[in-house]
This record gives sequence, structure tokens and C-alpha cells, in this order.
Amino acid sequence: MTALSSRIPVAVVGAGTMGAGIAQVAALAGHPVLLHDTRPGAAAQAIAGIGRGLEALVGKGRLDAALAGRAQAALRPADTLEALAGCGLVIEAIVERLDAKTGLFQALETLVAPDCLLATNTSSIPVTAIGAALRRPERLGGLHFFNPAPRMPLVEIVSGLDTGPAVARTLADTAAAWGKTPVMTRSTPGFIVNRVARPFYGEGLRLLQEQALDPATLDHVMRACGGFRMGPCELTDLIGQDVNAAVSHTVWTAFHHAPRFEPSMLQQELVAAGRLGRKSGRGFHDYREGASAPAPRLAAPQPCPRSITLYGDGPLAAALGRRLQAAGHAFEQAAPRDDGRCAQADGAFLYQTDGRTATQRAHELNQPATLLLDLALDPDTAACMPLAAALQCPDAARAAATGLLQAAGFEVAPIGDAPGMVVMRTVAMLVNEAADTVAQGVCSAADVDQAMLLGVNYPIGPLAWCRRIGAGTVGTVLTHLQRSCGERYRPCVALQSAIHSGRPLHDA
Repeated sequence: MTALSSRIPVAVVGAGTMGAGIAQVAALAGHPVLLHDTRPGAAAQAIAGIGRGLEALVGKGRLDAALAGRAQAALRPADTLEALAGCGLVIEAIVERLDAKTGLFQALETLVAPDCLLATNTSSIPVTAIGAALRRPERLGGLHFFNPAPRMPLVEIVSGLDTGPAVARTLADTAAAWGKTPVMTRSTPGFIVNRVARPFYGEGLRLLQEQALDPATLDHVMRACGGFRMGPCELTDLIGQDVNAAVSHTVWTAFHHAPRFEPSMLQQELVAAGRLGRKSGRGFHDYREGASAPAPRLAAPQPCPRSITLYGDGPLAAALGRRLQAAGHAFEQAAPRDDGRCAQADGAFLYQTDGRTATQRAHELNQPATLLLDLALDPDTAACMPLAAALQCPDAARAAATGLLQAAGFEVAPIGDAPGMVVMRTVAMLVNEAADTVAQGVCSAADVDQAMLLGVNYPIGPLAWCRRIGAGTVGTVLTHLQRSCGERYRPCVALQSAIHSGRPLHDA
């Protein structure tokens, strides 16, 4: 089987935001589209809204007027399920309840032709469970679009235990013909994106709970150091704290309460207070009229240290050298040291985080003036660098380390001495979850990176990030985190095997 011909009618059941968006995508691809909803008039209203949206795109020069006209003409409301009998593909986008979805597909089975494909847009209910109620579950698969469907390029093609391989391939080819990028996944909790993305939210919220930093600084660090488009607080405010918390709880429950998926008590408190984010006016941040934009807590300016020494040619030390040289500051270059330091500024000793706290490393090194730097997506261009000091670190050493980073052009975000810091801890957990997802046969290595790039706009795929910093680095960080914080941070078997064998981790 290949992509469905654009002459074949497509039906979408559910005229909410997602259903209307999917209907628009299919109509723009040239299909006759029927939109059905149990609410009287909802389908017609949705089609009218699609029309206004298409006209707006034409007005902005983003859509050809003739194509918009053909798409509008292709959309028709369907008052009954019986009206969908002649369609070759029916996509369900209704309420996230198993009984509602199985009831709908059972009814559709009695109406549509034997070769009609059935697809669910579910984001959390197993496709296997939905298909189990059908006489022919092999023709049901998942077509999981991301909101807003017309703009988001990713579609997860989800196969339940009984989904026919040819059906999954046709759904994937059809999504590609509609201008989307399909990725193939088995029907496991969260599929790819909602599973692998959990650490992005979970570790950020945990750092807040540990009082390592505040929401505005967390968001700023993840953007200006980690290269993410949004930080976890502003992103969950956009999604809705209730929605994000519900997905986290669903995944945690489905994985039998695995510690790495444990929901955030802090987020649950926000939900209980009705602070759901942008839609309620308040979440982690305040969106009410007149509220000030949240500002990160950054270090006050400090003078450049009198003496700067950089050690070795690792990525962070090399980037510091290039940045200092560009800013006209003198420094000395020295051979690598056994303790792994990357820089010394007057009496301050700087290391990149390896998952231990600065306090622990200061104790083990017998060096109180120990400070840690975080992982940056690109240390040559990052605007901000988190800085964590050992509890026993003298104030003069803190000032010298801050002055060094500021001389190199970084904003400095002082944070609490949290193990793994911010970006490194989050990235290590993203890598671990992606590696485990591939190892369990949920998807391919290429698809997990593609999904995270296109589904949640990450700056780089988790496995690609692992190749950049090394599986050994990720494993070391997680092992240290596990020793200090528990089972949540246990490196998965695939990551351990890559480290022990020296072979690449799921080389895409």
C-alpha cells in the first residue's frame, strides 16, 4: 500500500481544535473532507473557522488563494456517522476516553467499507486497547498529530499489537503526502514524544523543588545556555499545568510508578490552586494585565581576575579561550590536570559538572574554592552560564569565577549546589530515556531524534547530543546522580552497554 489518493474522501470525527486542524491539513492536501461532531452545528462552525483562518493566511501571503479556495470547497459537515460510509480513511479526534473511542470505532466498523482505514489521534490511550474491541483491529492505527496540526510538522504513526504493517505504512505515506514528517512507534505509554520529553519537565520542576533556582532563572538558563526554545516553566504554562500534570501522571501510572516519571508535587500544588498557566492568568509566571515579565536572577558585574589559567583543550576550556581572546583578555594555557579542572581564576577552581555537587567535589579534592559550570549547547555562543559554588567556597573565589565568566561574555546565573546542575542533568535524563525507548523497540534511533526535534522543537536530538558529549559523560553524570539522589537516575542498560563496549549508543 502507498499514500491514499487525494481523490479518496477523508473523514474526521471531532470538530474541536485538533479535529479541525487535521481536517484543514487533509483538505489542503486535496482530499474531500467530511467533518463530524455529535454537538449540533459544531462541524459547520469549525469549517467556518477554518475558512477564516485560510483567508487570513492568504492575506498575509502565506497561502495561495486558489489552494485556499479549493480546500474550503473540499470541506463539508456531516450530521451523522452514516454520512461517512464512503470514506477511505476516518480519523478520530474526540475526548480522551477509552470507552468513547472504542464505541465510535465499533459503530464505524458497521458503516464503512472493508478497505477503509481507521485512525486515532489519541496521545495517551494505547492503540492496542482501542483495537481490542474491533472485529478487524488490523486496520486501526494511530495518527498522532501535534497541536496546532496545520503548523506542527510531526505525526507519530502508532502501531498496536494488531495493526497491519501495510496499514501503518499507508498512514505514514499519507501523512508524508500531506506535508508532514511521520515517525513510526509502537503503542507504548506516551509513544515517543510524550515519553522522552518527561525529563525536560520533571528535572526542571525537581530543581525548583530543591530550591536550586527560581522559575524565571530556570527558563532563562534552558534557553540561553541549553538552546531550548522555551524553558520548562513557561512551556508548561503554555500547555496548561493541568494538562501537563495529567500526561505526567498517565505515563507514571503506565510505567508502574517508575521513579524517573514521578510527577511533581510543585506542579500538583499549582493545579490545586487553579494556577494553570496562560489560560488562567497565572501559573509559574503571572500573565495578568499589568504583570511584569519575569526576570532571571543574574550575578552583579565583577572585575576580571588578575590571573586566568585554562587547562587542556576540552570543549569548555577551548571555548573560554576563544571568548576571552576575542574580548581582549590575557590568559595562560596549561596541560590537563588529573582533577579535570577546566579553568583557574585567581584562587577559584572551575570544573564542568559531572553529577556530583560542588560541595562533594571540594571535600574530595580538599579544595574549598571549587565551583562548577553547566553544559552548554554551544559554549562558543551561549549567552548564559550557570555557576554553582561549594558551600565551603570563599566569597572571593565566587567573585573571581563570576568575573572570569563575565569577561568571557557570559551572563552568570548563580544557582544552588544541585547535583548535575540544570542543563547537564536534564540532557542526561533525556538521553537516558531516548536510549531506553529505542532499546525497547518502540522506535528507531533516527525517529526518536526526529520526533524530539519536530514534536517539541528541541535544538538537537537526545541521541545526537549524546554523540556530541559522549556516552561516558552521560553515564558518569547519571551514576553520580543515582548515588546521591536514588533510583530515578539509574543509567539504562543500553547506555551502560555502550559505555562498557565502547560502541556508539544507538548510532542513527
